[in-house]
Amino acid sequence: MAARHLQQLGNDIINPQHLICPQRIRKIPRTFIWLDHRLVRDHYLEQLSHPAAALYLFLVTVADAQGLSYYSDPATSQRLSMDANTLTQAQQELVRIGLIAYQKPLYQVLALDPPIKATSSYPEGLQCLAQIFKQIGEGAS
Repeated sequence: MAARHLQQLGNDIINPQHLICPQRIRKIPRTFIWLDHRLVRDHYLEQLSHPAAALYLFLVTVADAQGLSYYSDPATSQRLSMDANTLTQAQQELVRIGLIAYQKPLYQVLALDPPIKATSSYPEGLQCLAQIFKQIGEGAS
């Protein structure tokens, strides 16, 4: 009897139609966002601190179609209940990993695709923060 009960319990867990709370099935709203599964599959999330993960989730939620977010640092800090130093560390972490570009006051959520080698440099000598940090790191060696 117990073995049969365990088998049925196992079937219920494996059955994709088994809903824990059928009264609250998620419906996709007009303003739905998506998160790329590669965040998990390619181990991006494993590299993030909790503040960086919270900041990334916030940015992908509020960003426009091109990945741009215009929230100021004070507004972002307030929304995430994060002090300015923690926000700065989270920004730097996301830039280092290649998930965002940041040029105060603008954030850009970046594609997870491998970066395309640019045939020309940024206009007027601009560089993304990842390039700047890389150059700083190479200079320290």
